Amino acid sequence: MKKDFFRLGERDTNFKRELLAGFTTFVTMAYVLALQPSAIAGFGPDAGITDINGVYISKSALMVMCALISGLVTILMGLYANLPLALSCGMGTNFMLGGMVQAGAVSFGWVMALLLCSGVIFILITVLGLRKVIVEMLPKNMKIATATAVGFFVSYLGFDNTGLAMFEGGSLALGDFTQTTVQLALITFAITAVLTAFKVRGAILIGILAGTVIGIPMGVTVWPGSLVAVPDMGEIGNVVFAYDFKSLLANIPSALVMIFVLFTGDFFATFSALTAVSVQTGWADEDGNLPHIEKPFLVDAIGTVAGSATGNTTITTFIESTIGVEAGGRTGLSALVTGVLFLLCIFFSPLFLMIPTCVTGIALIFVGFSMMSSFTAIDFSDFKNAFGPLTLIIFTTFTGDIAAGISLGILADVFIKLVTGKGKTVHPAMYVLCIPLILYFIV
Repeated sequence: MKKDFFRLGERDTNFKRELLAGFTTFVTMAYVLALQPSAIAGFGPDAGITDINGVYISKSALMVMCALISGLVTILMGLYANLPLALSCGMGTNFMLGGMVQAGAVSFGWVMALLLCSGVIFILITVLGLRKVIVEMLPKNMKIATATAVGFFVSYLGFDNTGLAMFEGGSLALGDFTQTTVQLALITFAITAVLTAFKVRGAILIGILAGTVIGIPMGVTVWPGSLVAVPDMGEIGNVVFAYDFKSLLANIPSALVMIFVLFTGDFFATFSALTAVSVQTGWADEDGNLPHIEKPFLVDAIGTVAGSATGNTTITTFIESTIGVEAGGRTGLSALVTGVLFLLCIFFSPLFLMIPTCVTGIALIFVGFSMMSSFTAIDFSDFKNAFGPLTLIIFTTFTGDIAAGISLGILADVFIKLVTGKGKTVHPAMYVLCIPLILYFIV
């Protein structure tokens, strides 16, 4: 590799600074390795879950595959796009899809088939240069509302799985604070809150580590038999290329809605991260975009396709990459460092799997907090613009059904504008989108 491959001098950086930035980015997003297995296989003490097709999905395999694909795709971002961006399993949609698998509503392979379709569409959109159409199609309020609704949903899962709150029979009650696990959750909650308040980098990860260590004398954290482990190829075989196209084709309307939800979530997560980085670095062009923006978009899309083949939910560019940029990262070298650190974690699955459920649940609450914080950016000055977003948030929050909530929100937004004479402000593609959304509820 040539010495100037990453153009360090051109971007006013050096090897030491890129190394530090890559490590910083990894620390701020390594919590995904602890959360992803529980997102798919549940927060219970079991080591995995058996889906409706009788396929056993182990937490160990999920963690190993998450580390593998996060490392490889992040390295690809560094080498191909030469940008300090890191990718992994996006938070939010993983818990939505995992919840469906855990409830026995769909198979694990059905989820992977959906993600493959979403990734392929993302690749086509990027290659065909249709990025601007997608950006303009959804109103700003709807984009914000989607992230907010997912944030509420993710926080709900956190409160439920930590025991801080009890959701039974449609009622909400305070958790049993006499339980040791709930007490550990409260301690972890307080530690993470203080770290976040003082803007400590990697606050969520540090909170997870602190809670896990404190849980040892409390009898909650169980020390593993070994700190390292060789991946079980049999268990990994259950999650690799596990596509269930038969189930997907059995209910096309539902599949179309879910593919739309997954695609838009991935697309706008990437768009938001790229916009933030372009502002931080001053690299934005006259349109406010990064030069050669199609490169990181393509890597992200490839990541989702590769992720589906390896048992991972949507692979997306993490907004935590901006922390690495703040630490001085300016080239793909920092992404390369982050990717290598992810790959090293493949052999340390026992360490991540020993983290108690009540501790990972707290991390989930704070991830949800960060997602729902965008709520204040919704414009409530005009009811015609606020009705759709409010419908989306309310239905998602109170039903726990993200797909239905987003579908109703889009239909409500189009409906209110159409009947109030603002139909021309709706992008034509939105009218086309309403057809499968209506079929989703009818079928």
